[in-house]
Amino acid sequence: MKLFICFFIFVIPAFIQKSSANPDFELRRNQYIATTLAAPTGDKLILQAYEGLPLDTTTLNNILDRLFTKTTSDFDIVKLIRVLFFTNGNYDSQILPVLYSVPYWLTKSDTTRNYWSENHMIMWMSSDWLLHERYGKMIDANLDSRLRHYLKLKNQFGFYEFFSPVYAPYSLSGLLNLADFAQDAEIKLLATQAAERLLKELLMLTNDVGVCFPTAGRAYPGQYNTPYNLNHNNLIYLLTGLGDAPQTVSHAGGFLATTALPVDDIIASRTIQLDTLYQIGHSLDSGFVINDSLTDLDRIIFQWSSGGYFHPAVAGETALLLVDSNLLNHVDFTLLRPLSILSPQGFPAIAQSLSSISKSTVISGQDIAIFKDHSVTLSSAQDFWKGKVGFQQHPIMAAVGTTAVYLGSGEPKTNWLNRNSNNANTHLPYIAQKKNIALVMYRPEITEDWLGQSFNRKEVALHWKENDFDEVVTDSLWLFGRQNNSYVAVRRSCSGEINGVRACPTNGGQTWILAVGNNLMYGSFEDFQNTFSQAHYEEEWFTDSVTTNLVYYAKITVDSLTLEYAWNADHFFNAENRPALIEKTPLKLFPNPADEFLTMQWNDSGKQTLVEIYNLSGQRVFQSVTDRNEMQVPVKNFKEGIYAIRISDDFGNSEFKRMMVVH
Repeated sequence: MKLFICFFIFVIPAFIQKSSANPDFELRRNQYIATTLAAPTGDKLILQAYEGLPLDTTTLNNILDRLFTKTTSDFDIVKLIRVLFFTNGNYDSQILPVLYSVPYWLTKSDTTRNYWSENHMIMWMSSDWLLHERYGKMIDANLDSRLRHYLKLKNQFGFYEFFSPVYAPYSLSGLLNLADFAQDAEIKLLATQAAERLLKELLMLTNDVGVCFPTAGRAYPGQYNTPYNLNHNNLIYLLTGLGDAPQTVSHAGGFLATTALPVDDIIASRTIQLDTLYQIGHSLDSGFVINDSLTDLDRIIFQWSSGGYFHPAVAGETALLLVDSNLLNHVDFTLLRPLSILSPQGFPAIAQSLSSISKSTVISGQDIAIFKDHSVTLSSAQDFWKGKVGFQQHPIMAAVGTTAVYLGSGEPKTNWLNRNSNNANTHLPYIAQKKNIALVMYRPEITEDWLGQSFNRKEVALHWKENDFDEVVTDSLWLFGRQNNSYVAVRRSCSGEINGVRACPTNGGQTWILAVGNNLMYGSFEDFQNTFSQAHYEEEWFTDSVTTNLVYYAKITVDSLTLEYAWNADHFFNAENRPALIEKTPLKLFPNPADEFLTMQWNDSGKQTLVEIYNLSGQRVFQSVTDRNEMQVPVKNFKEGIYAIRISDDFGNSEFKRMMVVH
């Protein structure tokens, strides 16, 4: 057996170096390989091949048996590619015939595999390319240009699935295969640079206890439920040594532990403090120009990879491809099946009418606010499809030591893992973040009833794991948590619970505040509480005198830091010209939005006052005359929507304001 092992070690390819310039990384790499190889569970094929050990034939055969039918077969294919290169032909006869039986790019009526999201694209393309280089496999005429285009795109604009703890590790596996094995010098260099960028972004939001809870373009609730032992945690530990040492190998961990990628600059890029606005991607319109040189099929797939599936600007091309390739039965397009009776020419109009759901799939061109100080982080996507339906996006995320604090719209679930993994938010907030404080405002757009009840649940819930904190304090609407010397503050929209979760119904709109800190920033936990308890907060609805839009406004001032936003105001609005542009009339309405009763108050003119309420069609739905300066109107039988209220007195004075009814 020793002679057998020595033979395998001898034939490991010379282009994979088994040591790095960083001795700490090398030590962790060796410990990781030894520990995970000795573990009773885990897919160890890559490590076994790298170390020159015989492969686990049961695991290998199971992978090969399911390769043609598995939805995510590319996850296994990239591992098999790595095994082929490490074992120098010893398993070629067993593996290659199966790899040759799988299509590596979209073919008609393929309802099984995904070729169009960012991580899948690079796994398929890199595998196809390396099989071509090493074994002479036939490739389609466009793979060369398509692969180079992808790699240049990632280096120039970054990753559409920004900061994704779910998908980024899989993108990394395709990139590392190219960085380690590609013969083409340009492809090898581009893949190396893209892998380095991806890993630096992972460390950008990793705190000093090895936890990465980032805002993300695509992620699942499970990535925020536990701080360690997930796929991306293996990468963090190998690069930094922070967090729990993994006991079993993960998909991405196996790739990073066996790569020749230079890691010194990646490791050195991590800082303990950061306050920045990080720009990723490009606009959807720019994408049309960027991808213009590609074939029709490739151009559409690249548009899809940026989230442009059913946006009105691409809906026509999407419909044609879905019909031509018979993809409406594909699992990824379940939501579009009710539209299969329509002609492709009708899709753009349908997409426009469903803009609350069709536009917000796009995840390119984001501004990400990032704050980090030792063990706390706060990150958020700024002004990201506010009011529209969310998909796998997590637009705001706080890490306080080893716990995640964030918000999610939709039906509150006691177990957050039971939330819809494809639609993490039924409506996305407007977020403005400065330093360690974020203003988070919700004002959902109307969604069609046929989309189902799950899209029409508008509550906002707080992910707050009470047992993760050493201390929790409530002060009116403020909620404070402390874990060791890390602090978090949340100003809730209400103090109640729904389904046992801290959550609030959305009566037109609601606003939350999230902030993080620590003892180095604020001193004691009590000092932190006092700072935010004394914050000045404003929230109101009023009418924009320029556009007559109903405006939802919120503002918070903490010490000298102010965040504010007027949702639906004239675009010239700012703090300085607010009084000139937005007329705050003497007419006061509360609650607004109203459910059963609306109370109105106005200045006492000393004369009789005519009160009128009109719907948006101009029909008068209420009229009354009073000699008082207050009136209560029953609105429980009013349809939900926006109404205009006018009060007039005998002197000819008239005041106008809008109100909303939400049941």
